[in-house]
Amino acid sequence: MENLIGIGNLKIDQGLYVLVRDEIAPGTGIDSDLFWTAFDEIVKEFAPENRLLLEKRDTLQQQIDTWHLEHKNEPIDHEAYSAFLTDIGYLVSEGDDFIVTTEDVDLEIALIAGPQLVVPVDNARYALNATNARWGSLYDALYGTDVIDETDGATRGDTYNPIRGAKVIAYTEQFLDEVISLESGSFSEATQFVLKTISGKLQLRAILRGENEVGLEDPSKFVGFTQDGDELSAILFQNHGLHIEIQIDRENPVGKTHPAGISDVILESAITTIQDCEDSVAAVDAEDKVRVYSNWNGIMKGTLETTFEKNGKMMTRRLAPDKSYTAPDGSTFTLSGRSLLLIRNVGLHMYTDAVMTADGEEIPEGFLDAMITTFAAMHDLQSNSKFTNSKTGGVYIVKPKFHGPEEVDMTVRLFGKIEDALGLAANTIKIGIMDEERRTTVNLKEVLRITSQRLVFINTGFLDRTGDEIHTSMEAGAMIPKMDIRNEPWMRAYEDWNVDIGIETGLPGITQIGKGMWTKPDEMAEMLETKVNHPMAGATTAWVPSPTAATLHAIHYHKVNVSNWLNELALRERASLRDLLTPPLLKERELSADEIQREMDNNAQGILGYVVRWVDQGIGCSKIPDINNVGLMEDRATLRISSQHIANWLHHGIVTKAQVTETFERMAKVVDEQNAGDPNYRNMSPNYDQSIAFQASLDLVFKGCELPNGYTEFVLHPRRREVKAKE
Repeated sequence: MENLIGIGNLKIDQGLYVLVRDEIAPGTGIDSDLFWTAFDEIVKEFAPENRLLLEKRDTLQQQIDTWHLEHKNEPIDHEAYSAFLTDIGYLVSEGDDFIVTTEDVDLEIALIAGPQLVVPVDNARYALNATNARWGSLYDALYGTDVIDETDGATRGDTYNPIRGAKVIAYTEQFLDEVISLESGSFSEATQFVLKTISGKLQLRAILRGENEVGLEDPSKFVGFTQDGDELSAILFQNHGLHIEIQIDRENPVGKTHPAGISDVILESAITTIQDCEDSVAAVDAEDKVRVYSNWNGIMKGTLETTFEKNGKMMTRRLAPDKSYTAPDGSTFTLSGRSLLLIRNVGLHMYTDAVMTADGEEIPEGFLDAMITTFAAMHDLQSNSKFTNSKTGGVYIVKPKFHGPEEVDMTVRLFGKIEDALGLAANTIKIGIMDEERRTTVNLKEVLRITSQRLVFINTGFLDRTGDEIHTSMEAGAMIPKMDIRNEPWMRAYEDWNVDIGIETGLPGITQIGKGMWTKPDEMAEMLETKVNHPMAGATTAWVPSPTAATLHAIHYHKVNVSNWLNELALRERASLRDLLTPPLLKERELSADEIQREMDNNAQGILGYVVRWVDQGIGCSKIPDINNVGLMEDRATLRISSQHIANWLHHGIVTKAQVTETFERMAKVVDEQNAGDPNYRNMSPNYDQSIAFQASLDLVFKGCELPNGYTEFVLHPRRREVKAKE
């Protein structure tokens, strides 16, 4: 690296140094050089421990591989397997019961159940759009998606279709009838909304067709309003902690046609958003990391904005302001116009050369993430920002890919040192735990014990957890087809176990219990039908791929009182550890040649479609059409599953290396065709040997067994840097 700045034992990329000095440090009260000096001490203290923890991962994996090889072709003896995992320190003993006691947690995390967005923070446009997705138009979400069918002339098009609009309004009125409810009649019958003082209290009244006047079945759900002169312009309701705003504008094209002048219904949607430095970004060097940190800093200062072209018009996006209302008692109040933001740092296995030691060693990237993202968040903590993120003075860092309690313990101590270095109160930095690696899952109670004063979030995710399951049990045998894995007993046990441990340790009312991503951004009707299972399973939040999906998923939290469901779930027995430790093996099941090839085609197409954008264009998360041209949200977690699955089948002779290569070459042509309209796309075929992205895709499979824990970054990062060097 050129243009390095030396401070203490560190060599810092000049661009990163300037970012910290000129953009982040001013206003914090901390000199940038003192910041780096403190960070130098943190690296000295924790970097050796980080290496040892990674070595332990490798050692444990080797021991598990050996155990399975020694018991090859035998049914798994679950008692012997559990005893073995305990003997090697993979499975630890549970201690006494305890309760998580995290303090000063924002209500959006502690008490409000609702959707959560995850967005790559390196893309300013997306990052701002997600932050502003706290509120979303239900009319727009319904009109623009397949939730409303296109029968009877209700087609989508370039201009407004009043037939479709009528269906949207009818759907919305039925929703309001269900979750708000008038004393009698329906919102579809309303011709006017008025405020009246009844028994000394201002109440909302609806005048229905025929001049019948009714109130709300539960008057307490009416919590605010705005007026334009003497006329109501907005009515605010609250249900299960979430807000609904009915907008009234008789001059609006939609409001003109509605008897009561309703022009839109706005739902409180993405209550929280994770700004992501990890799986959804492609940050491989100092230049990329500077963009990541600069955007996060801009959001924390309230100054980030971006200009872009959309539909032939230039648009500027910036953070949304707060929303103000009058309460029924005459007082005024504001609600945040933005999601409460968490920031996801990278895992322990990631290293960066954006900062190196004096002897040229890369440092753990997660250390740098934690130090700089917290430093930038001080603008919010010290009220230097145009807008407030945390009202309770917290910095919410989500940490992925932990392998057990020891790694969590180091991170908790690391956060404490960062707080000391930046002059922050103890436990200012809160931690969100991604329960996505098996060693964390089976030891979850002890993980939460270590984080009991910082914890704000646990979640499950089918994606990385499946990738880890395949890699951990690689030598146990061939796996069943990828899509069948989600129906195996271990998956149900995994999802239930996370909620069970969360309830046991007192998380409800203090932290979020989350569920994973809906990966089909265009299939909103299917999402509405099935994702209600997440709040029904006890999840106070669940991931969605877009602001539109957040608005639609919010419907589920109005229909399901998650707090009540958690009380019900607390009565069941904890999920089975035996099921958790049962890998989804093919065993005696016979697959036809057609089944094998279909599975191969599907996995290879997904790998290629994602990797070619990651490596060639630096796009870390995108909607990739699958083999059936259904758009799927792909990131490194989905890539890990697909690549590990093929690696597993290759390892166990289900497929051959020649078959893998032929499949990838054939599917590369399909991916090339699917991307024909992208001017930045580089074909992989027919010169496969010259396509860095194609070679990276093969590497993920052919080196899949040897990649530490099956993580894809060890292939993607050097290949992306190779492309950048050529550019």
